[in-house]
Amino acid sequence: MSPSPPERRSRQRIPVRVPVTVKSKAGTLQATGYTRDLSTSGIFLYTDSQIEEGSELEMVLILPAALTQGEKRWVCCQASVVRVESSGAGGNFGVAANLRNVEVLPEIAD
Repeated sequence: MSPSPPERRSRQRIPVRVPVTVKSKAGTLQATGYTRDLSTSGIFLYTDSQIEEGSELEMVLILPAALTQGEKRWVCCQASVVRVESSGAGGNFGVAANLRNVEVLPEIAD
């Protein structure tokens, strides 16, 4: 049995599935997907759109209370894609990205 690779994450990831909207900085991609896990510094999501490693993205999602000290919050994140995994037979792509900036969006009154 080979040793497991060293952990590269700087923060512990929380397994959570929330919807996410993704746009490329260049404006050439608009996609939706859902998270597998996330932390304050990284995200792993699934989408049916091909995203290239190294892409600069903007993502909008709801952070769970576990990451916001008590309340769910809509956020806009700037991210850099570090890894893309293909699921094979025409399925979703797995995208791992580092979050550089997380901005809490204002609440919309009913």
